[in-house]
Amino acid sequence: MTADPDRFAAGPALPEFLVPLFPFDRRSLTLAGDHNAGRRLHFVDTGRGGDRSVLLLHGNPTWSFLWRRVIEDLDELRCVAPDLLGLGLSDRLPRLADHTVDRHAESIVELVESLDLRGITLVGQDWGGPIGAAAAARIPERITGVVLANTAVVLPRHLRGTTFHRFARIPVLSDIVFRLFGFPVKSLHRAQGDPDSISGVVARAYLWPLRRVSDRVAPLALTRMVPNGPDHPSVPALERAQEWLLGFRGPTALVWGTRDPILGRALSRHVKQLPEAMVRTTEAGHFLQEEVPEVLAQAIREVAHRAS
Repeated sequence: MTADPDRFAAGPALPEFLVPLFPFDRRSLTLAGDHNAGRRLHFVDTGRGGDRSVLLLHGNPTWSFLWRRVIEDLDELRCVAPDLLGLGLSDRLPRLADHTVDRHAESIVELVESLDLRGITLVGQDWGGPIGAAAAARIPERITGVVLANTAVVLPRHLRGTTFHRFARIPVLSDIVFRLFGFPVKSLHRAQGDPDSISGVVARAYLWPLRRVSDRVAPLALTRMVPNGPDHPSVPALERAQEWLLGFRGPTALVWGTRDPILGRALSRHVKQLPEAMVRTTEAGHFLQEEVPEVLAQAIREVAHRAS
């Protein structure tokens, strides 16, 4: 099923400083799904690939800009990298409760079906992993390979989150810190193996879509989406995503930054549950796309080749 072409439009204009950093074909899709109707999903769509495509999903609090150096190294493949609703250049969701795993997955499914992507190598980092797997569970026939990078699709035995996630649930204080002071987007370098990998104009590029206080709902909402117990509302969707991943029989790769203070230790449980996966470890941090893009690109290339 392909979408009405009238629902596609050119991507929003970029500020002058970002143009040379992000020189890709960009568009927006006006969504029509039950929960997201009328909202625009911004995405990069570039490269070749024929029947092979790569779907690159970011997490919190970044946007498709995160994938630029990986995309540059994959010009033989069609790369599609959307901005999650509420982040990047996609439309905002005004309330914390608007952000759910299912709602984000629904928007990704609609994009995939509207572009009629097939032979997809699904690549997810941070929230992009579970949201991507939740989307894949709805369209399994379109997914032929999986690459996971510093994410958490395989759930931990005890759902309690990190100190960072627990802080996000403190009333009033977390709202002030996330919304007024722009946390954590102003501190991305602290999650890196090399803090200089997100500095200067690159750090400015991550901050730009969230420069207004009114645009900063998503970082707090996505942090609170991380379960702190078995009764958390995200759990059913995350369990469905995990079930799909563990049942997936196509080529799979795990590419990890072991100096990630948030999800570095999550690699071990993914290796245990995905014994056939190709594993590549690096000394990068959480946003390994900024430190080892060539390692990620090579893993994606190998998975896409094995899946074809």
